Amino acid sequence: MKQLRYFEALARVRHFGRAAQECAVTQPALSMQIRDLEARLGVDLVERRPGEVVLTPIGAEVARRAESVLAEARDIVDVARHHGRPLTGRLGLGVIPTLAPYVLPTVLPALQRRHPDLSVELRETQTRHLMDELGRGMLDAAMVALPVDPPDVETMVLFEDPFVLAVPADDPRPADGPIEAASIERDRLILLEEGHCLRDQALAVCAGGRRDAMGLGATSLSTVMQLVASGYGTTLLPQVAADAEGHNPHIKLLSFTAPRPGRTIGLAFRKTSPRKAEFCVLASLVCEALGFCPPPPPAPPPQPAPAQTRQGGPEAALQSN
Repeated sequence: MKQLRYFEALARVRHFGRAAQECAVTQPALSMQIRDLEARLGVDLVERRPGEVVLTPIGAEVARRAESVLAEARDIVDVARHHGRPLTGRLGLGVIPTLAPYVLPTVLPALQRRHPDLSVELRETQTRHLMDELGRGMLDAAMVALPVDPPDVETMVLFEDPFVLAVPADDPRPADGPIEAASIERDRLILLEEGHCLRDQALAVCAGGRRDAMGLGATSLSTVMQLVASGYGTTLLPQVAADAEGHNPHIKLLSFTAPRPGRTIGLAFRKTSPRKAEFCVLASLVCEALGFCPPPPPAPPPQPAPAQTRQGGPEAALQSN
């Protein structure tokens, strides 16, 4: 198993030094283990070239299968560690950048209060990286915009997140009047850089428009909103981010008429994960903390057990008469 872990790291980073650092071993030790694995399998897994590592065809197949084996091994550990103790220990949670700063400050304290023995390790990055790390077992679950592609990933819906249109404050349209999605000025739309799912969703709403009138590749919604405030254009803003990003007096938020464009936020996890019941609890807590579902009703007080009738008592005497 150790050799598979070393080889999986090498196959992913394609560099002996970086793989050794990730596995917390020396480079000679990692190289020796890779050679020993090749000897045991009777095949060459990598081509060793100056400054780079290239997988052989059989090496690529072994690397793919090693990812699956290592993920299932982590699932076995999870079964043992969390049996009878839901939401305890480590939870690797990924969150997309257009969601993390707007939900985590509310969700994490609620999670800590409800489950104090849970240690959450966060990873904020784009969906494709989260799905890759989820498949390799580096993450346990991820909060993403649905749908997602990997066939080995299962999802559950958390909440619907409609869009609003952020425009400069001097935009002539009234803030209290909903607008049609078709009225978006496509040539003035400011988008996030390639790779962000929000960019793809915005382009879907504005199908047929120019992909980016400014040639801008912003990495955060905060940057985009500052450009909107400066009068450089408009952008689609998720409702979940409206309170944090829409307070600027130089920005006005316009709502859409029904059906409102938006995105569906969900929780993704491996189909093979033994922690699905925990993820259901996590999903309910997230929705409750963000106000998308009511809190569970308090448990009713215990009722006293009905008195047991003793054989030969008054009731029995009445029945015998």
